[in-house]
Amino acid sequence: DAIFAGDSLGVYVHFPWCLAKCPYCDFLSVVGERSTIPHATYADAVIAELGFRSAELRSRRIHSVFFGGGTPSLWDPHHLGRVLAAILEAFPHSRSTLEITAECNPSSFDSDKARHLLDVGVNRFSIGIQGLDAQRLQFLGRLHDRDQGLAAVELALASGARSVSADLIYGVAGQTPAEAASEAAMIASLGVHHMSAYALTIEEGTRFGALARVGQLPLLPDSGVADSFCSVHETLEQKGLCHYEISNFSKPDFESVHNQGYWLGRDYLGLGCGAWGTLQDRHGQRLRYRNCQNPERYLAWRTSGTSPDPTLLGAIETIDPKTALSERILLGLRLQRGIRLEREAHDLGVDPMTPARARALKKLKARGQLIQEGEWLRIPASSWLFADGIIAELL
Repeated sequence: DAIFAGDSLGVYVHFPWCLAKCPYCDFLSVVGERSTIPHATYADAVIAELGFRSAELRSRRIHSVFFGGGTPSLWDPHHLGRVLAAILEAFPHSRSTLEITAECNPSSFDSDKARHLLDVGVNRFSIGIQGLDAQRLQFLGRLHDRDQGLAAVELALASGARSVSADLIYGVAGQTPAEAASEAAMIASLGVHHMSAYALTIEEGTRFGALARVGQLPLLPDSGVADSFCSVHETLEQKGLCHYEISNFSKPDFESVHNQGYWLGRDYLGLGCGAWGTLQDRHGQRLRYRNCQNPERYLAWRTSGTSPDPTLLGAIETIDPKTALSERILLGLRLQRGIRLEREAHDLGVDPMTPARARALKKLKARGQLIQEGEWLRIPASSWLFADGIIAELL
């Protein structure tokens, strides 16, 4: 908790380009050839945006920087490094041991890339391996095969990075729980410090979403997904990785600092095309914004005085305290340790208990689906499969 003390914030930088669009992905990504990516111009635009956005935040410190995408490992490390250097310069009060993550795909990651990213200050790699079965990798639209995926993780581990995380998708049609567990075990056995294991979810606006709508997407039955969740949980816990959040596992002290910031409702500064950010303004209002989602428009914006061209902003909304509390419940109860509901409500200046929430709380505790220990409220691991429903009742 000391990492998040006071008014520290995370910084998220979105890099929108990919070599191919995965059919399950609903993040903003734009398909482009390596040769057409505007490495320097994009860094210039992000640094310009940072100058505008950080003007009122300079007294604050940051706890993490996360380069996400898209595929940040496609970005020339020199230009990614320029952005990172500008961020660190903009927040001089930050601690010296920041977690600085770059998401990397096996198809654009090698020992040279690892070395150059470490040289510019990245200290944590998140490798999008997603699976080890050739057929499922093809189904998921991945550009790498099993050997390339494993090699990328091994390279990251050999590079000297402080921490290496690997992403895995399970619950794919045709996959048995034993196969899901076997893939998780093999990746964990490489020695990763952290793993994110996600059940395949079908999102609106994706190719999988369109296929599912017309009944043309093969899906694993819910019971199979649930069994796979349990198998992956047991396997990774046996491998010494603590299941600290519904979709995340880590060795002791290697939890994702950046993602914990989201789950704990901390502020974060979003930079880049399509990036989201949530910040408190000088009047104490909590604002959520999203930048424009068109790379050409994003690259073209310029500051005039202290205000950016309106084309930079795609959307902005005010988050009232009651909504902020609902979001903290929604995200905080995904954590193994849960949330301190009374304290969160007190910090936001709202009453934690509506009559409906008090009734739901009583009922869920009686069912054993919520446990109260002192000021902490949590969902026991045995009920994590039902977490969405449990949280919905509380909201």
